[in-house]
Amino acid sequence: MRFLQTYIRWTDAINEGVGSGVAWITGSLVLVVCYDVFTRYVLQSSSVAVQELEWHLFALIFLLGAGYSLKHEKHVRVDVFYSQYSPRLQAWVNLIGSILFLVPFCALVIWSSQDFVFNAFHFSETSPDPGGLPARWVLKAAIPLGFFLLLLQGVALALRSVLHLRGEEGAV
Repeated sequence: MRFLQTYIRWTDAINEGVGSGVAWITGSLVLVVCYDVFTRYVLQSSSVAVQELEWHLFALIFLLGAGYSLKHEKHVRVDVFYSQYSPRLQAWVNLIGSILFLVPFCALVIWSSQDFVFNAFHFSETSPDPGGLPARWVLKAAIPLGFFLLLLQGVALALRSVLHLRGEEGAV
Protein backbone atom coordinates (compact mmCIF):
# COMPACT_ATOMS: atom_id res chain seq x y z
CA MET A 1 0.00 0.00 0.00
CA ARG A 2 2.97 2.30 0.48
CA PHE A 3 3.56 2.25 -3.28
CA LEU A 4 -0.03 3.33 -3.91
CA GLN A 5 0.33 6.23 -1.50
CA THR A 6 3.63 7.26 -3.08
CA TYR A 7 2.11 7.15 -6.57
CA ILE A 8 -0.87 9.24 -5.47
CA ARG A 9 1.33 11.87 -3.81
CA TRP A 10 3.69 11.94 -6.82
CA THR A 11 0.82 12.37 -9.31
CA ASP A 12 -0.87 14.99 -7.13
CA ALA A 13 2.39 16.95 -6.97
CA ILE A 14 2.88 16.82 -10.76
CA ASN A 15 -0.65 18.00 -11.52
CA GLU A 16 -0.46 20.64 -8.81
CA GLY A 17 2.68 22.04 -10.43
CA VAL A 18 1.15 21.92 -13.89
CA GLY A 19 -1.97 23.58 -12.50
CA SER A 20 0.13 26.46 -11.20
CA GLY A 21 1.62 26.87 -14.68
CA VAL A 22 -1.85 26.78 -16.21
CA ALA A 23 -2.89 29.59 -13.87
CA TRP A 24 -0.19 31.74 -15.48
CA ILE A 25 -1.43 30.76 -18.93
CA THR A 26 -4.94 31.80 -17.84
CA GLY A 27 -3.64 35.20 -16.79
CA SER A 28 -1.88 35.52 -20.13
CA LEU A 29 -5.10 34.67 -21.94
CA VAL A 30 -6.93 37.45 -20.11
CA LEU A 31 -4.27 39.94 -21.20
CA VAL A 32 -4.32 38.74 -24.81
CA VAL A 33 -8.13 38.98 -24.96
CA CYS A 34 -8.05 42.48 -23.47
CA TYR A 35 -5.43 43.49 -26.05
CA ASP A 36 -7.51 41.98 -28.86
CA VAL A 37 -10.68 43.75 -27.73
CA PHE A 38 -8.83 47.07 -27.41
CA THR A 39 -7.19 46.85 -30.83
CA ARG A 40 -10.32 45.61 -32.54
CA TYR A 41 -12.88 48.04 -31.12
CA VAL A 42 -10.80 51.09 -30.22
CA LEU A 43 -8.08 51.04 -32.88
CA GLN A 44 -10.26 49.34 -35.53
CA SER A 45 -7.46 46.84 -36.20
CA SER A 46 -7.41 43.06 -36.00
CA SER A 47 -4.72 40.41 -36.06
CA VAL A 48 -5.12 36.77 -37.06
CA ALA A 49 -2.11 35.85 -34.91
CA VAL A 50 -3.67 37.39 -31.79
CA GLN A 51 -6.96 35.62 -32.41
CA GLU A 52 -5.16 32.30 -32.92
CA LEU A 53 -3.10 32.92 -29.80
CA GLU A 54 -6.36 33.21 -27.84
CA TRP A 55 -7.58 29.78 -28.84
CA HIS A 56 -4.11 28.26 -28.53
CA LEU A 57 -3.88 29.48 -24.94
CA PHE A 58 -7.42 28.28 -24.23
CA ALA A 59 -6.56 24.84 -25.63
CA LEU A 60 -3.48 24.66 -23.41
CA ILE A 61 -5.54 25.65 -20.37
CA PHE A 62 -8.13 23.00 -21.13
CA LEU A 63 -5.70 20.20 -22.00
CA LEU A 64 -3.03 20.76 -19.37
CA GLY A 65 -5.49 21.74 -16.64
CA ALA A 66 -7.70 18.65 -16.88
CA GLY A 67 -5.61 16.56 -14.46
CA TYR A 68 -5.51 19.46 -12.00
CA SER A 69 -9.29 19.83 -12.25
CA LEU A 70 -9.77 16.12 -11.57
CA LYS A 71 -7.41 16.27 -8.60
CA HIS A 72 -9.45 19.07 -7.03
CA GLU A 73 -12.79 17.51 -8.06
CA LYS A 74 -13.71 20.56 -10.17
CA HIS A 75 -14.42 18.53 -13.30
CA VAL A 76 -17.86 18.06 -14.83
CA ARG A 77 -19.89 15.47 -12.98
CA VAL A 78 -23.56 14.72 -12.45
CA ASP A 79 -23.52 16.01 -8.88
CA VAL A 80 -27.29 15.73 -8.57
CA PHE A 81 -26.78 12.06 -7.78
CA TYR A 82 -23.13 11.86 -6.71
CA SER A 83 -23.34 14.48 -3.98
CA GLN A 84 -26.08 12.51 -2.24
CA TYR A 85 -24.10 9.26 -2.17
CA SER A 86 -22.27 8.08 0.92
CA PRO A 87 -18.46 8.48 0.85
CA ARG A 88 -18.15 4.72 0.34
CA LEU A 89 -20.50 4.73 -2.66
CA GLN A 90 -18.69 7.78 -4.05
CA ALA A 91 -15.44 5.80 -3.82
CA TRP A 92 -17.05 2.93 -5.74
CA VAL A 93 -18.35 5.32 -8.42
CA ASN A 94 -14.89 6.90 -8.74
CA LEU A 95 -13.16 3.52 -8.90
CA ILE A 96 -15.50 1.98 -11.47
CA GLY A 97 -15.75 5.17 -13.52
CA SER A 98 -11.98 5.56 -13.62
CA ILE A 99 -11.33 1.96 -14.60
CA LEU A 100 -14.14 1.59 -17.14
CA PHE A 101 -14.26 5.04 -18.70
CA LEU A 102 -11.55 7.54 -17.78
CA VAL A 103 -8.38 5.45 -18.06
CA PRO A 104 -9.37 3.66 -21.31
CA PHE A 105 -10.51 6.93 -22.91
CA CYS A 106 -7.26 8.69 -22.00
CA ALA A 107 -5.22 5.75 -23.32
CA LEU A 108 -7.23 5.79 -26.56
CA VAL A 109 -6.69 9.52 -27.10
CA ILE A 110 -2.96 9.25 -26.34
CA TRP A 111 -2.57 6.32 -28.70
CA SER A 112 -4.69 7.74 -31.52
CA SER A 113 -3.12 11.22 -31.37
CA GLN A 114 0.45 10.02 -31.89
CA ASP A 115 0.32 10.06 -35.72
CA PHE A 116 -1.56 13.34 -35.66
CA VAL A 117 1.16 14.99 -33.56
CA PHE A 118 4.00 13.28 -35.43
CA ASN A 119 2.71 14.45 -38.81
CA ALA A 120 2.26 18.00 -37.55
CA PHE A 121 5.84 17.98 -36.25
CA HIS A 122 7.28 16.23 -39.29
CA PHE A 123 5.76 18.73 -41.71
CA SER A 124 6.39 21.70 -39.39
CA GLU A 125 2.71 22.53 -39.50
CA THR A 126 1.82 26.19 -39.24
CA SER A 127 -1.40 28.13 -39.45
CA PRO A 128 -3.08 27.96 -42.85
CA ASP A 129 -4.24 31.57 -42.44
CA PRO A 130 -2.11 34.49 -43.62
CA GLY A 131 -0.57 36.13 -40.58
CA GLY A 132 -1.31 33.10 -38.40
CA LEU A 133 0.96 31.52 -35.83
CA PRO A 134 3.84 29.21 -36.73
CA ALA A 135 4.60 25.89 -35.02
CA ARG A 136 1.06 24.58 -34.66
CA TRP A 137 2.63 21.20 -33.88
CA VAL A 138 3.49 22.52 -30.41
CA LEU A 139 -0.20 22.96 -29.66
CA LYS A 140 -1.02 19.54 -31.09
CA ALA A 141 1.69 17.98 -28.91
CA ALA A 142 -0.28 19.20 -25.90
CA ILE A 143 -3.07 16.73 -26.73
CA PRO A 144 -1.27 13.53 -25.68
CA LEU A 145 0.54 15.39 -22.90
CA GLY A 146 -2.70 16.70 -21.42
CA PHE A 147 -4.38 13.31 -21.64
CA PHE A 148 -1.30 11.67 -20.11
CA LEU A 149 -1.58 14.01 -17.11
CA LEU A 150 -5.29 13.22 -16.90
CA LEU A 151 -4.51 9.50 -17.14
CA LEU A 152 -2.04 9.75 -14.27
CA GLN A 153 -4.61 11.57 -12.15
CA GLY A 154 -7.34 9.08 -13.12
CA VAL A 155 -5.19 6.21 -11.91
CA ALA A 156 -4.49 8.17 -8.71
CA LEU A 157 -8.25 8.67 -8.25
CA ALA A 158 -8.86 4.94 -8.68
CA LEU A 159 -6.07 4.10 -6.21
CA ARG A 160 -7.33 6.70 -3.74
CA SER A 161 -10.76 5.06 -4.01
CA VAL A 162 -9.24 1.63 -3.31
CA LEU A 163 -7.51 3.02 -0.21
CA HIS A 164 -10.78 4.61 0.91
CA LEU A 165 -12.67 1.34 0.47
CA ARG A 166 -9.99 -0.44 2.50
CA GLY A 167 -10.30 2.19 5.25
CA GLU A 168 -6.85 3.69 4.57
CA GLU A 169 -7.84 6.99 2.96
CA GLY A 170 -6.22 9.10 5.70
CA ALA A 171 -2.78 7.75 4.79
CA VAL A 172 -2.52 9.80 1.60
